[in-house]
Amino acid sequence: MTEMRSAGTLGDVLASRRRRRFVGRASEIELFRVALESPEPPFSMLHVHGPAGIGKTRLLDVFAGLAADAGASIVRVDGRDLVPSPPAALEALRGVLQVPDGEGAIVGPSDSGRLVVLFDTYERLGPLDDWVRTRLLPRLPATALTVVAGRRPPGSAWRADPAWRELLRVVSLRNLSPQESRQYLHACGVDPARYGQLVEVAHGHPLGLSLLADVVARGGEAAADPLTPDLVGTLLRQFLEVVPSGLHRRALEVCALARVTTEALLREALGLEDAHELFTWLRGLSFVESGPEGVFPHDLARDALEADLRWRDPDGYRRVFRGVRAHIHGRLKASQGHEQQRAIIDAKFLFRRLPGVLSPVDWDAWGQQYPEPARPGDREPILDLVLAWEGEPSAAIASRWWERQPEGFFVVRGQDGVVGGFLALMDLTRASTQDIAADPGARAAWDYARRHAPPRPGETVTQSRFVIDREAYQGPSPTLNATPILTMQRYLGIPNLAWDFLTLAEPERWDDYFAAADLPRAAGADFWVAGRRYGLFAHDFRRVPVDALLELVTERAIAQDVTPSPPTVKPPLLVLSQPEFDQAVRQALRDLRRPDLLARNPLLRTRVVRDRTASQEPSAAVLEALVCAAVETLREHPRDDKLLRAVERTYVRPAATQERAAAALGLPFSTYRRHLTQGVDRVVAWLWDQEVYGITGHQ
Repeated sequence: MTEMRSAGTLGDVLASRRRRRFVGRASEIELFRVALESPEPPFSMLHVHGPAGIGKTRLLDVFAGLAADAGASIVRVDGRDLVPSPPAALEALRGVLQVPDGEGAIVGPSDSGRLVVLFDTYERLGPLDDWVRTRLLPRLPATALTVVAGRRPPGSAWRADPAWRELLRVVSLRNLSPQESRQYLHACGVDPARYGQLVEVAHGHPLGLSLLADVVARGGEAAADPLTPDLVGTLLRQFLEVVPSGLHRRALEVCALARVTTEALLREALGLEDAHELFTWLRGLSFVESGPEGVFPHDLARDALEADLRWRDPDGYRRVFRGVRAHIHGRLKASQGHEQQRAIIDAKFLFRRLPGVLSPVDWDAWGQQYPEPARPGDREPILDLVLAWEGEPSAAIASRWWERQPEGFFVVRGQDGVVGGFLALMDLTRASTQDIAADPGARAAWDYARRHAPPRPGETVTQSRFVIDREAYQGPSPTLNATPILTMQRYLGIPNLAWDFLTLAEPERWDDYFAAADLPRAAGADFWVAGRRYGLFAHDFRRVPVDALLELVTERAIAQDVTPSPPTVKPPLLVLSQPEFDQAVRQALRDLRRPDLLARNPLLRTRVVRDRTASQEPSAAVLEALVCAAVETLREHPRDDKLLRAVERTYVRPAATQERAAAALGLPFSTYRRHLTQGVDRVVAWLWDQEVYGITGHQ
């Protein structure tokens, strides 16, 4: 019989099925439920944090469902979809709330019901954190509940504020417990006979569990060692073996390379007439998320899929790369303005894993902020930035260019619309002889062009004369991110472009990057202003036009990254649940004198061990020293001496049996066992404290 679905969107169906699979997080859910049902909630903000794949977004889904059932007004904001600026954040809230101009109170769509604001991927909104704490949340109703979910705990400013300390609750999400893992597998319809193996393999990692369930549901074998460093990568490779077809595999590879995937991208990249079925399949995968622009894989899944394809099938990687690039470049040519900037961001994203290609990028801020034309009121902030970073002579040069070509100035705005950085793109062919002579940088660029290949009548010579970020100057930053966006728009928009120059201080550090982009250092064109040396990077578009340049950079990028060795993936931290952590510590105590067994203990991949070693693979010796240090903490208090001696005689300097240990200590066996149990409990508690709070936390 055909299953009949109620009216609604596919997104509603997918959300419903994901809710049915949700298990665990009982304490977090109860904490939120109590606050939601209280007339005066015990806290105003709940900050949930944990590593990638731990299930933060799914927990927010549950919170949203509870709030909806309670009749609350809900606003959900994802940091991946939002430019981190106050105007953009307020605009997102205006979709549901009444947000007056100025500093007036923000209220819900009606006077009844609780207001719930959910922020996901909050780490992408780092530049807004102070503004959220001091300006945004204080405007919400007193009974409003805000939930923040991100990879990092709240900054120190939240705890330093006495008022926020009382209104803030912080939850560190852990892996699911073994019981919760079994409940999840049951919800996925997995054969109970497989529970033991799958729970052992996943260690309660939610993304790992969902991948295991997907593999098993499709008839695959979940053959992975419980201590596999790259569990997600291993499971994804097994998942690829049981996808419905080779076409589905290629669709997943497209999704891994592209910043976001749409039906149109799939259709063109794979040469299909209709990609709807493939897109729907992608959207339903447990490790693929949906956003306003399309679908995208979880970060861990993306990295693993791309690394595996590059190593396993270099020719296939080239084909997929070219297919995605062709679609994006079609958008580049067919669009303008903000839409073209988004296409440039997508094009640059393709090169994020390729070393030595283009300029360094602040990938945490990539695609979040767009350059915009400067306004008349931006003049003073721009000149102040030049004065602060490059001195008075450079500020005078910038002021002259502002008077001559104000349309060449672009800004990247920070909080409250403040100028966070700027770029000045000058058209030297429109400048007078006096203007060029007054600027050593423009003079150096013009002289170089005339010496090597003079511009012909009607041809244009341009120069990115200033690139200054308020915080980073010319280091990786949102302002430096804006440079390739604006320059690519210039390349595409000036049909008679001859030369383009980029001006940067400390030019030697940029040589390798821009040589790969066919924007080599202009030899003999360095110049000085106020005692600082600057260099020029130049490209002649008559020699290599923009289309040929894009092809050249693509070829160099792909050739540089194809390697004969398997991909190396830094093993992610293992975030054990408290019961699993407790068990691992007790096992480590039993194996303390067995390095071969300690080398297989899950604690080796936890924070408490990783914080104590800079090596890629922490050793059994490090774990042994850590456990011994935990035992030594019992020496801090004289009243714990009996506990220390019981633990030492059992594990550190072990007797042959516990009976002999009791005899050596001169204790009745029952008394010895009580001291041993208390001592081990104290060791476990100390290590758990270190795991949760870090080595600089509660000691």
